[in-house]
Amino acid sequence: MKLLVFDGNSIINRAYYAIRGLSTKDGFATNGIYGFLKLYEKYFDLVKPDLVAVTFDLRAKTFRHQMYDAYKAQRKGMPDDLAAQMEPLKNILRAMNVCILEKEGYEADDIIGTLSAYASNKEYQCFIVSGDRDDFQLVNEYTTLLLPVTQKGGSETLTVTPQYIKEKYGLTPLQMIELKSIMGDTSDNIKGVSGIGEKGALDLILKFGSLDGVYENIDSELIKKGVREKMIADREMAYLSHKLAEICKSVPIEIDDEMLSVKDYDHQLLSELLLQYELSSLLKLLGVENTTAKEVKDYGQITTEEALEYCKNNGMYFTYEIENGAVSVNMFYQDGVAVIEDAMPLILDASFEKFTYDAKELYKLLLLNDAAPIKPYFDVMVAQYVVDSTLSSYSKQNILMRVLQQEMVNEASFVASMPQICQWQNDAIVERKQQQLLYEIEFPLTLVLADMERIGFKVDKERLGAYSRNLAEKISLLEQDIYEMAGEQFNINSPKQLGQILFEKLQLKPAKKTKSGYSTNADALAKVVNAHPIVSAVLEYRTYTKLKSTYCDGLLSLLDEQSKIHTSFQQTVTQTGRISSTEPNLQNIPVRTEIGRKLRAMFTASDDSMVLVDADYSQIELRVLAHIANDKNMLHGFEMGEDIHTATAARVFGVLPLEVTDEMRRAAKAVNFGIVYGISDFSLAQDIHVTKKEAAAYIESYFAEYSGVKKYMEDTIAFAKENGYVSTIFGRRRELPELSSSNYMIRSFGERVAMNTPIQGSAADIIKIAMINIYCRLKEEGLSAKLILQVHDELIIEAPVEEREIVSHLLGEEMERAANLKVRLLAEVHSGASWYDCK
Repeated sequence: MKLLVFDGNSIINRAYYAIRGLSTKDGFATNGIYGFLKLYEKYFDLVKPDLVAVTFDLRAKTFRHQMYDAYKAQRKGMPDDLAAQMEPLKNILRAMNVCILEKEGYEADDIIGTLSAYASNKEYQCFIVSGDRDDFQLVNEYTTLLLPVTQKGGSETLTVTPQYIKEKYGLTPLQMIELKSIMGDTSDNIKGVSGIGEKGALDLILKFGSLDGVYENIDSELIKKGVREKMIADREMAYLSHKLAEICKSVPIEIDDEMLSVKDYDHQLLSELLLQYELSSLLKLLGVENTTAKEVKDYGQITTEEALEYCKNNGMYFTYEIENGAVSVNMFYQDGVAVIEDAMPLILDASFEKFTYDAKELYKLLLLNDAAPIKPYFDVMVAQYVVDSTLSSYSKQNILMRVLQQEMVNEASFVASMPQICQWQNDAIVERKQQQLLYEIEFPLTLVLADMERIGFKVDKERLGAYSRNLAEKISLLEQDIYEMAGEQFNINSPKQLGQILFEKLQLKPAKKTKSGYSTNADALAKVVNAHPIVSAVLEYRTYTKLKSTYCDGLLSLLDEQSKIHTSFQQTVTQTGRISSTEPNLQNIPVRTEIGRKLRAMFTASDDSMVLVDADYSQIELRVLAHIANDKNMLHGFEMGEDIHTATAARVFGVLPLEVTDEMRRAAKAVNFGIVYGISDFSLAQDIHVTKKEAAAYIESYFAEYSGVKKYMEDTIAFAKENGYVSTIFGRRRELPELSSSNYMIRSFGERVAMNTPIQGSAADIIKIAMINIYCRLKEEGLSAKLILQVHDELIIEAPVEEREIVSHLLGEEMERAANLKVRLLAEVHSGASWYDCK
């Protein structure tokens, strides 16, 4: 027989800190529950037990507190959002028919000890799953401790047996109690003997076997004078520590095989609970059927005429597939789902409303056939993103679960729920007053992005290939230089080998050393770049290899027959509302180095008859900040057309603008851009290479001059804490559950996000409005020019040469009037044959 015992508090606590940001749509944290159940299933599958139990601590004081008032006195209470998960977890375990054991006056460890003794007496194999090393003392020929440990690359299990303890410490499991009686345990506030740590305690127990053995031989020459004096002085505490450290194996609770036996789950109750806490992904893991899944009536394939008649009265709710230019759909029909193989007539019919999921690919097909919709369809994916920006992904499964708490069994189950989902989303949009954001910004933007993806961006294939070969030569030469300076060949891309060369062989002073070795990331190498020329060579090598593999070779592999790149613009990824791009990520093309900027020279107009027109917002986030904060000094600076960084430097340093030095301006720029990210004096000091005290003085002076900004930051954090979210000028929300965390680091992160999101999010909304207006105006004026790229605050249009002037004017004008702020938006417009030429 095999008994599997879980230390409930230890495992849920571990899960809580390992998994972040998991909660229901109402903000109830579920990270601890989710992580616990994942580990439960992992170890259940590993052990395949006959008997199973989960033990928990209770809030009441234990017999150890009666012995010693200060026992665990330094421990902080459980975070509120973790404490709130304890009872739901227990309810889920009860639905799994798992034996839960807890006893007032005793700790979970004591119950585990009692269970291990029960198993040993019956000669059962007992497996304890716990992150608490106190359980080492319970290990014996029948009991094994399975200790989850975090390693680089994931979680592993440390299997603790008597042999392991012998090899690690030279002790028996029971001697671990003797060890702790001397060295103490700070986590439990067990004092031990003052001044003797693990090394000294281990030496004593190895020599004398036990605490009694030490005191029986206290006058032995084998004990140093200083250690002897400490042992004598703290004799009473040592024996008290022994009692406190020893796990009780005789808790007065009823235990028998029947109550511990593995039983089948209550599938209905378990399913309901998992769905209640929006943990549908665990249904499959735990082998539970979704009892809330709806039965969907299948109408099979129907004709276009039948579908058309129904849609004219009820609208069209559908998902689609495109194959060889043909569209087939799964459509909500009457009280079920029907399939239409040739759905293009339905798609093109403008006489009824259409509701779909991820419309962009469908738009691309329509645009290829010159059949763009009169107005965008209701897109369930985009609507959910506007309502709730916290989802890890906007898959059909996640949306169905989030809105209706239902598992997605198949495509039909999603389609059948679309009318309910769309109604829920629309009600939420109205309640939050986000109609403009959804219907005038996000939905129209999808059509714009589809056209941009369809058109693509021309790349000079020959030049890019030559550039790649040139980089390969430079990389080869750098390799030889590095090997020569190192005095040997090694894998430059291996952090371990590079660390050994730099910090052991060449004796450079390491900036940081981790458990896995020396840190060789960019920040660590920057700190020793002047110590040896090999460091700058390695950094240069990394730059070239990144450019070659990611950008040159990567881009070449993605070119179509016309040598065009068709990036995929992602509309539902970032929580701030910014657009991102993938395959390739054009927003990450390096611009800070000249060699990186040259890569932009490979992006060109389609041919000599075309030109690229590029516009970039000037300091849009600072202009948005001035508007939202309504700071009179910042507003005045922008109104007067001053260079904002010079104006800030003049105010902060108390000099005339003409007296501002480059160093002053650089410091002011760092403060300007860092302030709404909650930059600390420590971070600012590192950024601009001054002392922490000087940096603190800069920040203090900044707030004295820009008091409106300081008030904005304080008011925004206060609003976010009270309401649980912040929003942009256009109503985009970001929920901030981090602000209610008991963890200081997480809470501080939430405060920084609260300050920054209205700024960055509003800037993202503004450029989206500009994109839509530009797209529409190009069409309205009958121009051939096309919008082809958006990168952060920059837009690029490809236009016939003869349209250069009118498009340049149009682009700048629409970007500058995209939003009516208290300060003027400014867009700098340039044109050229390549992206590089536009700068």
